Amino acid sequence: MTAPGLGVSKRLVATTPAGMGSPSGRQGRAELPQLPSAPSTESRLDLLRWPLLRAVLRSRWPQLLVRVAALAGFLVAVLAGLLGTPVGNHNFGIVLVWIAWWTIMMLVALPFFGRGWCSICPIPVPGEWLQHGALLNPRRDGMGFRRAWPARLKNIWLQNGAFSGVAVCSAVVLTQPRITAVVLLAFLFVAIGTSLIYERRAFCRYLCPVGGFIGLYSQLAPVAIRVKNKATCAAHTDKSCYRGSADGAGCPWLLYPGALTKNTYCGMCMECVRTCPYDNIAVTLRPFGADLRSPAGRRLDEAFKGFIMLGAAMVYSAVMLGPWGDLKMAAYDIGSARWFAYALGVLVFINGVLPGLFLGAVSAGRALVASTQPVKRSFVSFAYALVPLGLMAWIAFSLSFVFASISYLWPTMSDPFGLGWDLFGTAHASWQPYLTRSVPTMQAIVLVGGFAWSAVTAHRIAAEEHEQRMALRQAAPVIAYCFLITVCLMGLLIA
Repeated sequence: MTAPGLGVSKRLVATTPAGMGSPSGRQGRAELPQLPSAPSTESRLDLLRWPLLRAVLRSRWPQLLVRVAALAGFLVAVLAGLLGTPVGNHNFGIVLVWIAWWTIMMLVALPFFGRGWCSICPIPVPGEWLQHGALLNPRRDGMGFRRAWPARLKNIWLQNGAFSGVAVCSAVVLTQPRITAVVLLAFLFVAIGTSLIYERRAFCRYLCPVGGFIGLYSQLAPVAIRVKNKATCAAHTDKSCYRGSADGAGCPWLLYPGALTKNTYCGMCMECVRTCPYDNIAVTLRPFGADLRSPAGRRLDEAFKGFIMLGAAMVYSAVMLGPWGDLKMAAYDIGSARWFAYALGVLVFINGVLPGLFLGAVSAGRALVASTQPVKRSFVSFAYALVPLGLMAWIAFSLSFVFASISYLWPTMSDPFGLGWDLFGTAHASWQPYLTRSVPTMQAIVLVGGFAWSAVTAHRIAAEEHEQRMALRQAAPVIAYCFLITVCLMGLLIA
């Protein structure tokens, strides 16, 4: 069974080289044969119509410069974690990653640009350089075995497990600089090792815990990469967007753009924009949550990612912001008996209790309308209604500390290693919280908006099988489930 977006024939996959295919350089575009085209089936605004943005996105230089700068920041954060002060809110590594980067990711990059961060992420840069032998002009003569990723692991279950593992250790990872540095280095070394063994960005596609939740919530973003006319793709036998050409490597994410229907696995690296000889790739602007409106590509592993992320947001809120001292101590005391009890409780909650209660809600809705769909199909389909609420839960959680903690960034930027430097004249800036009175109101608005969005999505999913009134009846228990989760989050974050 192929992953969503990888609608490539077995013949094509079998003949696909690890790095590039036969050249079809841009200099030969005037001689390309005419292919059939059809009107686009999706109303959209193609951002590549703007000449300046088109030039920026098609050039590798801007992307490379940002990735190199991000890699430098990544390495400085690691060094600060290993060599700097052990006090978390004064350590540049902690402040840069878990306050500055997290703020940009959760409040801007993810809701508006989906996997846009993946296009500039520094972690795969060293592995790609070794794999291709170059960064600006990928070649075949790099290092590595370029093996295909095992078919039975072509899903996100490994990412689900990795994120669950990080979640039960989060209290320490988010507050202890050396632990943060070790985790970041582990990501980097695993990414390099994976690039040397497997083809393309297997780490990003199948292993990265951060990539897993970015992929889930990227379905809500208004920016997407899609083909303009699928008939053109079907008639183009070279499939240079997947196989590569003289203009660049094949899709690093192992996707065939002609079959792409949602954002979940597209890393927005722009390689397909550079290698399509017919300019048939569009960077589109469309309504928020457009991917959730289609039943195509719904999967059980993605459904469980929704429960893991929603449950983790609740757990983080309880541990980081709640008044329960014993819970906090258990979360921080890694390796002790009480930590193992805490870890087991978290795993059962996010992988068992939340899905179990949701299955009860889905079953109740099915009984109300005498649904004939298989239970598994209903469970998986309605789980996508939790995606908006999950993202809003993370945004509300982030608001709880972002404005209170962002001022820690100013002194750590001037003295990242605690050596008495004052690079920007802010080394002695004092801590100052911002917008303290407005944060609860913002959190309430975000959570209510997330609930409303999930309720509308649940009703739309039910309407795929029933007329409007029956659809509302079937969706009602799921909407009630979302309401109870929202009330719990309100109590954890605001009360």
